[in-house]
Amino acid sequence: MKTIVTCGPSFEPIDEVRRLTNFSTGELGVLLAEQLAAAGHEVFCLKGSGATHPGPAPSPRCHLRGFDTNDDLLALLRELSTQPDVGAVFHAAALCDYRVATVRDDAGNAFHAAKIASRAGALTLHLEPATKVIGELRPLFPRSLLVGWKYELTGTRAESLAKVHRQFTEARTDFCVLNGRAAGEGFTLCHAAGVVSSSPTKADLCSALIKLPQLT
Repeated sequence: MKTIVTCGPSFEPIDEVRRLTNFSTGELGVLLAEQLAAAGHEVFCLKGSGATHPGPAPSPRCHLRGFDTNDDLLALLRELSTQPDVGAVFHAAALCDYRVATVRDDAGNAFHAAKIASRAGALTLHLEPATKVIGELRPLFPRSLLVGWKYELTGTRAESLAKVHRQFTEARTDFCVLNGRAAGEGFTLCHAAGVVSSSPTKADLCSALIKLPQLT
């Protein structure tokens, strides 16, 4: 089966040398891509250029592609959607929620320099929502297994689970992996019908994911 794994962070440029980004090593997605390839699946690992974790390990079954911005990743996914028999998409990438619309100084003047000079003083960044990639997955892969992620730091576990169920409704994912301080220890694999399993480590989660019935 052909599978897609997105991992690592995206970034959105402020100028040509500065950027907004999320913290993500890409480790979990790399581990998942390696386990999928070891299980006999053909894997397309789409990895953010800012990921610090090495890999995936070279394999004839695992194809590594890099991306920078949310739009770069979406372009890769659109390209891969033309591949026959993509059975599953695991969207673990830590993508930016916002991108820079304008940069202005204290006088309200907009900057368009390749590198904004440090002598420019205080700056105001006006942010706008970045492309929401997860909302594009179901139209691109209408018959594939879709697994999304939710990383939550604040609020209660019940509130985090409510956000997971909103993902099921809005993005039409089949499963969602919940983690982060608000969710408690480890990783919780969720389905619309409820919690499927809990995994204490990334390796345990990857093992649980590759055993989903749709992949066997």
